Amino acid sequence: MPEATAQTQATETTGSPDDPARPGGVDPLPGGPDGLVCSARGCRAPARHDLQWNNPKIHAPDRRKHWLACALHRDSLSAFLSARGFLRSVADLPEQ
Repeated sequence: MPEATAQTQATETTGSPDDPARPGGVDPLPGGPDGLVCSARGCRAPARHDLQWNNPKIHAPDRRKHWLACALHRDSLSAFLSARGFLRSVADLPEQ
């Protein structure tokens, strides 16, 4: 099963829709010196898709976290999140 890196794993906080760091309950996209990279373990490919998810047991309903996916890992990461009922939407990212 695919696993996300520690950089994009969920924290145990619910967040607040009023939190200025999370406008509308959506966390900012993770960034780093390499830009937006795939969240699949061991993959350093540029991300092409934003898999927005939340864990309803610990997150507010409008909270959205991100796993980023390259074209190769989009389906497997989506399936992993969907199997747990966490996947909310998938959006294409602009070319970097």
